[in-house]
Amino acid sequence: MIGVIITGFLSDRIGRKRVLMLSGSMFFLSGFGCAFAPSFTLLVIARMVGGIGVGMASVVSPMYIAEFAPATTRGKMIAYYQLAITLGILLAYLSNALLLKLAQNNIQSLFLHWFLQKETWRPMFLVMSIPSAIFIAMLAKIPESPRWLFFIDKKERAASILNAIRGPVAARKELDAMHSATSKNSNGERTIFKRSLRLPLIIGITLAILQQFCGINAIIYYGPRIFESAGIASGNALVFQVIIGTINLLFTFVAIRNADKYGRKFLLLTGLTGIVLSLVFCGVLFYTGNSNGILLLCLIVLFVACFALSLGPITWIIINEIFPTEVRSKAVALCTLSLWGAVWIVGQFFPWLLEKAGPAITFWTFGFFSLINLFFCWRIVKETKNKTLEEMQQLFIFPH
Repeated sequence: MIGVIITGFLSDRIGRKRVLMLSGSMFFLSGFGCAFAPSFTLLVIARMVGGIGVGMASVVSPMYIAEFAPATTRGKMIAYYQLAITLGILLAYLSNALLLKLAQNNIQSLFLHWFLQKETWRPMFLVMSIPSAIFIAMLAKIPESPRWLFFIDKKERAASILNAIRGPVAARKELDAMHSATSKNSNGERTIFKRSLRLPLIIGITLAILQQFCGINAIIYYGPRIFESAGIASGNALVFQVIIGTINLLFTFVAIRNADKYGRKFLLLTGLTGIVLSLVFCGVLFYTGNSNGILLLCLIVLFVACFALSLGPITWIIINEIFPTEVRSKAVALCTLSLWGAVWIVGQFFPWLLEKAGPAITFWTFGFFSLINLFFCWRIVKETKNKTLEEMQQLFIFPH
């Protein structure tokens, strides 16, 4: 959350690319620092550095993609951001499993015995530095966001980048749209708390909070505990967690393929319907004492699949396309801050709710919030497919 707050101002000041490189550096330092932390205090500090980096990247990564992507493929391209998250979660499961297997081997080296066998969590953290280093190296080759450059009045450099990636005709059309959008706002600088931004802010913040109140992170973080409470052995529960990660990854591809074809709203309504039904019936299984069979796994797999094709990627897509360039950084940061706040609330209260109220009430609580989200998306959220970022202002932004 600290990283999100910083990024809202920092990315407008130094640009999207530099903030991405800064977040990548924090990932690298966090992984290395955690792996070799000599004390608990330094371990916590290293984790906090990584957390700030995550907050920064969660704002700038999808926003950078949104500012670069053509209108006809923007949904698919932002959905790749969610795909990267789901792939990362799955790779983390597999990486940890591999390290645990290596730790069972007979190791003669004193250092490796300490590092791999005695404190296996250390290499689990160190592995994070590998993709972080690749991330930083690849960022060096990408250009700055042309919309940010246009926003800070470096129009020639923005035009040069757009010409290179779009071609002169498409680039000219996009630049004209930016000029038009800027001239419409020439009567005063827009801030995120202006009346004209009320609707997109309500949509962005509500989608961000309700995305987490469906319980997805609770199921990802506490999946083994949920399955153990259903009477499934802990070893099998970890296997089921890998299954959940795989389903999450596969159905994100469904969102990538269809976000620009069928539209954001259609996927939201379809996925949320499946989410509500699966959560309600999961609660019924626990309430009636029939949670020991394969049906529970099937319902949770259905829940994860529906989330992966709807709320997971579509929330990020909509948040990053409904705000005008001059406030996008701060508005997206505010929405992302709301999302991470919801992550914290679910993470803090889910174990307590599971213990005090039981799994049935817990699942029904998530189902209730998902039902609210379904109604909200049906009544309030507007379709955004195939519209340029500048055309969004006509759809969402009230005149001053």
